[in-house]
Parts: sequence; C-alpha cells; structure tokens
Amino acid sequence: MWLLKAAIFFTLFAFALNNQQTVAVHFFFGTLWQAPLVLVVLVTFACGLSLGVLVMMPRWWKKRKAALPHPTSDVSPEGAGNNRVTLHNGI
Repeated sequence: MWLLKAAIFFTLFAFALNNQQTVAVHFFFGTLWQAPLVLVVLVTFACGLSLGVLVMMPRWWKKRKAALPHPTSDVSPEGAGNNRVTLHNGI
C-alpha cells in the first residue's frame, strides 16, 4: 500500500515540477491573476470538488434522513405497554 502512495506522490510531484510556468488567468472587467500553472490547476480542481460536494449535499441529507430508523408506536388499546421499535440496518 505504501508503494502505491509513494508512486502517486512522486507522479504528482513530477507534474508540479514540470508545470512551473507562469500563466495569466483573465477574469471579467479586466481582472488578471498570474500564478504558476500547477497552482491554477490545483485551485481549479479544489473549486470543482467544492462545487460538486455542495450540489450533492441536499441529496445526501435526503438519503440519510430516509435511512434513519423511525420509531413506531404499536400500543395495544389496553395500554399494556407492547411498544416495539423496529431496528433497521444501514447508514
């Protein structure tokens, strides 16, 4: 496992070393940002990851809420205390 992690690290390290050229990113209204290419790629990846997580949050909350066990109240008319709670396996 450590060999795989080391290979990934050295691959990304080599990518960073090979992409140190300064690039200019032009935004709206004449705004300009100059940074190394590897930093621009990293920031773009982080922004895309954050946006993806934010878009998926409502769906995750909905699925988590649906997966939570709901207590049932099966009480006999005599009130004998036959309460049963159904347990669900899941997240």
